[in-house]
Amino acid sequence: MRRAARPFPVIGARRTIRLRLTLLYSGLFLAAGVLLVALIYLLVQYSPFPGPPEAPTPPAVPAPPAFLEPPAGPAPSAGPAPPAPEPLEPLEPRALPGAGQQAGNARRLLVNSLIALAFMAFASMLLGWFAAGRVLRPLGDITATVRRITADRLDRRLAVSGPDDELKELADTFDELLDRLEASFTAQRRFVANASHELRTPLTLQQAMAEVALADPEAGAEALRAVLERVLAAGRHQERLIEALLTLARGQQGLDRREPFDLAEIAGRALAQHPGPGLRVESALRPAPASGDRALVERLVANLLDNALRHNVPGGWVRVATAVRSGRPAVTVSNSGPVIPPDRVALLLQPFQRLESGRKAVGDGLGLGLSIVAAIVEAHHGTLETRPLPEGGLEVTATLAP
Repeated sequence: MRRAARPFPVIGARRTIRLRLTLLYSGLFLAAGVLLVALIYLLVQYSPFPGPPEAPTPPAVPAPPAFLEPPAGPAPSAGPAPPAPEPLEPLEPRALPGAGQQAGNARRLLVNSLIALAFMAFASMLLGWFAAGRVLRPLGDITATVRRITADRLDRRLAVSGPDDELKELADTFDELLDRLEASFTAQRRFVANASHELRTPLTLQQAMAEVALADPEAGAEALRAVLERVLAAGRHQERLIEALLTLARGQQGLDRREPFDLAEIAGRALAQHPGPGLRVESALRPAPASGDRALVERLVANLLDNALRHNVPGGWVRVATAVRSGRPAVTVSNSGPVIPPDRVALLLQPFQRLESGRKAVGDGLGLGLSIVAAIVEAHHGTLETRPLPEGGLEVTATLAP
């Protein structure tokens, strides 16, 4: 149900956008009206255009010449004399408006214009108030919808309809922000749930092994030693998982410092530490100077190489290449391996997502390798391209900002 329109603001009311727009419209109208009245008054008072012409003075009639005068003496009696014409009354000239009358007319015009301007200013305030309310009505609907959105109800959207104007663009931008927030909250909840499971499973296993060893009164040193070795293995797995989570969080926070380095040098050191027994390792390391967090980039290359070596097939191959592409340093790691469906590639970039079904509680893979790579690339304002190979395996290219 739409809310009733607010009455016209009174003195002391909150300076809302609607009130400010009304005052702005009325102020502009009043300023334009005052300028118009002043211009009309100046034009009337000091008109540059010529006024009406004055009535011309009739010319004086000259006296008839002397030789045309009749001779003196009695006039011949040729008949009765014609009657003498009656004298014409002289025309009274109309009085033209003087300077005083013109000044009075100008003052009267000025007073009438100011009275009309006062009425129009009041009318402009009313019209501006209702026009501003109609223009800002979608903002009220947007505000009411946003108030109903909470962290637990991010599925609501504004979905403003109407003309494609600035308000609709603002609402669409806010809907896109809500989409990103919902995806981020969903990923965060999934990440917390998966991390809790991954950390709880080794702890449960360690506790169970310790309880079984203590419950057996006849357990010998060899049995206890085996239990301790399994407990240490579970502890190392937890340490690796916590370190990976810290690296992921560090990559998502961005960079605190930058230093120059060469991707070719970092990739060469990673290849020396990961020989890849039983696999054919090929490299094409060209200079690729970059800048950023060297420790994070070393972890990026190590994760890519470790992922390529781990998810491979017997007698397979791994290729590592570094180069500068379009002015940006890049490292590419490709490998042979199982066939990856194209719709599963995007899932591999999410935390604790693996290609095989199910979740390995204690195993070699943590499910965080590619997600850490994606976070580090994003922290360096780069791009990450993943492409499944038709014969099996994956090709990953990480491009960093120069």
